[in-house]
Parts: sequence; C-alpha cells; structure tokens
Amino acid sequence: MNSTTTVSLDSSESRAATQEFLAQLRKRNPHQPEFLQAAEEVVETLMPYVLEHPELQQARVLERLCEPDRILSFRVTWQDDQGEVHINRGWRVQFNNTIGPYKGGLRFHPTVNESVLKFLGFEQIFKNSLTGLPMGGAKGGSDFDPKGKSDNEVMRFCQAFMRELCRYIGEDVDVPAGDIGCGAREIGYLFGEYKRLQNRFAGVMTGKGVAYGGSLIRTESTGYGCVYFAQNMLSHAGDSLEGKTVCISGSGNVALYAAEKAMQLGAKVIAMSDSGGTVHDPDGLDEIKLDWLQDLKEVRRGRIREYAENFGCECLEGEEPWVIPCEVALPCATQNELDGEEARTLIANGCRVVCEGANMPSTLDAVHVFREAGTLFGPGKAANAGGVAVSGLEQTQNSQRLSWSREQVDERLQTIMRDIHAQCVEFGSHNGSVDYVTGANLAGFVKVSRGMLAHGVG
Repeated sequence: MNSTTTVSLDSSESRAATQEFLAQLRKRNPHQPEFLQAAEEVVETLMPYVLEHPELQQARVLERLCEPDRILSFRVTWQDDQGEVHINRGWRVQFNNTIGPYKGGLRFHPTVNESVLKFLGFEQIFKNSLTGLPMGGAKGGSDFDPKGKSDNEVMRFCQAFMRELCRYIGEDVDVPAGDIGCGAREIGYLFGEYKRLQNRFAGVMTGKGVAYGGSLIRTESTGYGCVYFAQNMLSHAGDSLEGKTVCISGSGNVALYAAEKAMQLGAKVIAMSDSGGTVHDPDGLDEIKLDWLQDLKEVRRGRIREYAENFGCECLEGEEPWVIPCEVALPCATQNELDGEEARTLIANGCRVVCEGANMPSTLDAVHVFREAGTLFGPGKAANAGGVAVSGLEQTQNSQRLSWSREQVDERLQTIMRDIHAQCVEFGSHNGSVDYVTGANLAGFVKVSRGMLAHGVG
C-alpha cells in the first residue's frame, strides 16, 4: 500500500461512504458522544484511502478498528477513613494490540464513563502507532474522584482497583500508565499492590517513580513533546517559536512543562488557566514565576487567581485563554475545551499555530475552522504523543534493567517527535501544504492496517 491518496476529500463517493459508515457506528454505539466524535474525525480522513484499497474493504479493517477487542468492567469497593464502604466502577478498554501490547493510561475522575474511555483508547491506537514503538491502544480508569481524599483513602481505592485489574495486565499483555487523577501517588499504590499480588517485580506499569523503575523526563514528556511538535511545524514552515506569544490552557502537569519548554525555546507565555479562569500576564512568565506556579498547583493545590494576586496581573474569572491575542495556542487541559467560536476568535486575533497537548481538546467544529483557515494545527494524537513515547522508553529500560540519563531520554523524545512530524508531512502533504490531521490519522492507520491484514481475520 502506498502512502498517498488520490481520492479527493470532498468527493461524493467518499462523503457517501463516510456518512453510511458513521450511521452504522452511531447505531452500534448510542449515547457515546465522545467516542463517536473521535471516530468521525478519523473516519472522514481515512475513507478516501480505504476506498482506494479493496483489500482493506474486504477485510473490513476500519470496522474492526472501531470495535474494541474487549471492554472489562468491574466493581471497586473500598473504605474511607471513617470505615464507610464506597463502591465505584472500574474499566479497562483493550482496543487493539496489532503492533504490540495494549498501552494507555488510567483516568480517575467523576466524568469517566465507557464513552470517554473508548474515545481515549481509540485515539491511543493511532498515537502509539505514530511513535514507532511496539505498543497497541488501550485506556482505563474509574469514576472515583481522588480530590479531597486522604492518602490512605486513595491507597485503599488503588489497592482495590488493582485487585481486579491485575487479572488482565502484564508486561507482554497490557501496560497501564497514569492520566488525569492518576499521578505519581496513585501509580505507586497501584504498582505496589500488583507486586504484592503477583509476587514479582515487572515493568507492568509506566509513570513509576525513578527510584523503582521509572524513567527520567516522564513527568515532563507530554508538555515537552507538544512544544517540540509545534517547533517542528513552525520549522517546516520556515519559522520558529523564538519571540512568539503563547497562550496555554490548564496549569497541571502537561501545561506547566509545555510552558517551561516554550520559554526555553524563546517563546513568551502570557496566559495559563484552571477551571476557575485564566491569568493574563502580558510581561510573560519567567523561571521564578513558573516555579511559583508549579508550587501553587502541585504542592499547595491552589487556584490560578492566586498567581494574578501575587504577580499583579489580570485574572479573567470563568474565561478560557482563547480570548487573549496570541500567536501560538496550546490547549493542554481536557477534551472539548476549545469550540468553533473560540477557534474563530483565535484566528481573528492573529493565532497561527494550535498544538494540542490534551486529548481531543478541540471540538470537531473547531478542527474544521482551523483546517479551513490554514492554521498550523497539530492534533493531539500526534502532538501529545510525547507522554506515551517516554512510557514506551520506560518499558524498554525496564526490560533491559537499565536507567537512562535525562539527556538520553530527552534526545530520544525529540527524535520521536521529529519522526512523528515527518510522518504527518509524508501522509498529509497536498498542493504544497500539510494537513496534519489527515497526516496523523493516515500514518497511524497504515501501520496498524498492514499488521491487521498480515494477521488475518479473527
């Protein structure tokens, strides 16, 4: 199969086939808006390629790809500090292991449901394929909320969760990691319980502490990788991040390290946010301000408005950063945080680059706005692949019983992000421009589909 498409994206045949496919997908997956949104964005870009390759249609590769290998659902029962019993639901969506063991994070948040996890697991297939590492796609989590819980309560929940999850994972089967609500503390409790239950020390989880098998740069990798991808897009267009004004949504792990790397590459970060609003600092963050913000969010668990109070800048209560004029926007908070109207506002205010640090932070409407405007738009499955890339590198270090230096890991991360960008350019170039959405989807799909054909129907 070649890497180019000759069927036009707006051809009537492609549109009809896409609509028919999506209609069937909606029928099979009612009440799952997040999954259907992710699938629609992928299918509409892949359909021209599928129509050119009868072998993909005959083997129904796209239909199979949209159906998880299995969805595991289980009860998680735990006790709080007062002895009261609580019941949560846990899931693991093992989507596709064509190119390697299932790989994807665990999300602990009240909004977690099957639709959210299917969307994340589906995206993970393409993201993991793009890294070039042997990793399949999966995702899991629970509707448990760690906020406001004591360390002992979180520990008891994690131990109960792992007592169920341990039946389905292994270093050659499924390797979970962290995600929203599942950070270093939770990974430690989960891994500790796995080790006790199985009586073996294995690289069955990533995101571990460096002291017990984790990788350096893992904490920074998603944010760093997002900025590396943005820099690659600009470099391909004959530009750089040097001197650019940057707005970042979020102030968690991904956003903080995206800010750090953007500043290191000469950009001026003028806005960050949390669920309460956005701080606008026209003078830009510096190392002292960023350290203060990191302590506020990761140690004191404070609110973003405290940054504005401390450094004498504006706090836009209840607002997203997209109302602030900037040249580069990095949505690093959560899914569907940037809609079509906000996308139009960004473009009208001079934004040239949008690079997704979160999973599907732009709505379908926003994505269409960016693509139609010719914005340099880096979709999450490519731009935020740095996290899972370093997770894959952690797996390699675990299997070799080695620990690489920060410089070694960062160099490999930069290489992987350059390679992902190159794949997007190869598969997404058309009439002298690059459609990074098509490029990322098609590059990830071609590798997985070749494996699925080679393995036969089953």
